[in-house]
Amino acid sequence: MTAEHEAREEFARLEPASGFASSSDAFQRLWTPHRMAYITAGADANRGTGCPFCAAPDKSDEDGLIVHRGRHAFVLLNLFPYNSGHLLICPYRHIGLYDEADPHETAEIAYLTQTAMRVLRGVSRCEGFNIGMNQGAVAGAGVEEHLHQHVVPRWTSDANFFPVIAKTKALPQLLGEVRQAVADAWPAD
Repeated sequence: MTAEHEAREEFARLEPASGFASSSDAFQRLWTPHRMAYITAGADANRGTGCPFCAAPDKSDEDGLIVHRGRHAFVLLNLFPYNSGHLLICPYRHIGLYDEADPHETAEIAYLTQTAMRVLRGVSRCEGFNIGMNQGAVAGAGVEEHLHQHVVPRWTSDANFFPVIAKTKALPQLLGEVRQAVADAWPAD
């Protein structure tokens, strides 16, 4: 029985909230019991075998979703993007934390981040960015063992409740189309 199936069965046994005493505290609540499957499964449940960021450079650019290969780092699309054009900048070397990167890697990651911003503004006319690194599983890193910088393009009103209430993310373009547009717009070195 999968963790998700167990969570659904447990949810079905819960007492309905309609009979609970109510006292308003001015908060609205959006219940997401489906998330318990991820919480109860534990940290190692969703790990695959091998590092996806070490495997990507061995693939074709199309198969690895790579938009640019540098000397010390490369840029690829996030397979599970927050928004269309969500890029990841990774050093080739398998290191987990930013303070483990050498000066050449940090310089190239910074340069590629700036270039990614320029390219995404040109390709998608985004109005802003979320840029950052999640260091360690406790900080939200999905692949904690390989350093990667997120560059997420943002537009006014691009957020909605689909991801929360329907476990759905609305993405207007296919990954292959986005990869091709960003790769084509990337300046030659």
